[in-house]
Amino acid sequence: MNVRIISDSTADVSAETREKLTIVPLNLYFGEEEYLDGISLTYRQFYEKLIESDELPRTSQANPEAFMKCFEEVAANNETAVVITIASTLSGTYQSAIIAAEDYKDRIFVVDSKNATAGSGILVELAVRLAESGKSAKEIAETLEKEKDNVCLMGVVATLEYLKRGGRISKTAAIAGEMLGIKPVLCIKDGEILVLGKARGSKKSNNLLVSEIEKAGGVDFDKPVLLAYSGLEDSMLQKYIEDSRALWEDHVSELSQTCIGSVIGTHLGPGVVIVAFFSKK
Repeated sequence: MNVRIISDSTADVSAETREKLTIVPLNLYFGEEEYLDGISLTYRQFYEKLIESDELPRTSQANPEAFMKCFEEVAANNETAVVITIASTLSGTYQSAIIAAEDYKDRIFVVDSKNATAGSGILVELAVRLAESGKSAKEIAETLEKEKDNVCLMGVVATLEYLKRGGRISKTAAIAGEMLGIKPVLCIKDGEILVLGKARGSKKSNNLLVSEIEKAGGVDFDKPVLLAYSGLEDSMLQKYIEDSRALWEDHVSELSQTCIGSVIGTHLGPGVVIVAFFSKK
């Protein structure tokens, strides 16, 4: 029986993996204008509007009806499916998928990634690998439930402006940070956004990010590794790759890269660099 891999649109994956998925979009609102994340608004269009807008867009979870439509297709095609969602602590999308899957026991398996953007993205990429190797939907879901606690997502935020505008930090902290060139290094742990440390300037922040990756136990290169960036161009990501070359060069010939989608990009703004990997611990 064919296994379909389904994710919501907050999971950032490589272009190659995206072609193998069914994606359920979240909703995005600029004022009164409504968009389907990644469908009626491209990444480039989103960041252009974000930079030009005086107010942050609003986002909303995928509803059960959006998942039900996918699940009806799965059943009609006599398939099974594994669904990977953004952390339930960050969005109600996981609960929407659970509600929609109630009538599809033993056919639809829903996994709370406990992560977001490239963090949930590498779980999706692992699911695709397992499906292509012939694993059943149940086996894939069971593996993801075990492996998701080994997922590490860390990132450097280029500007504190969007965290301030979204109410994540105070105006005073944002102004002080910008004046000093402070760049926080963030992570997602058990579905919560945490600050690992702060550094002044991109070189020091990149070095701090490398240090935190080593503290996490190092990278398991037998599993997916993904780098992601936000904004209209990827110069900050390329600088990070150069600054952290020693971490990768003896293990991979090429690093998989992608762009951070609009839902997470709304809160972090442009110029973010994210690293997602499975820890060797």
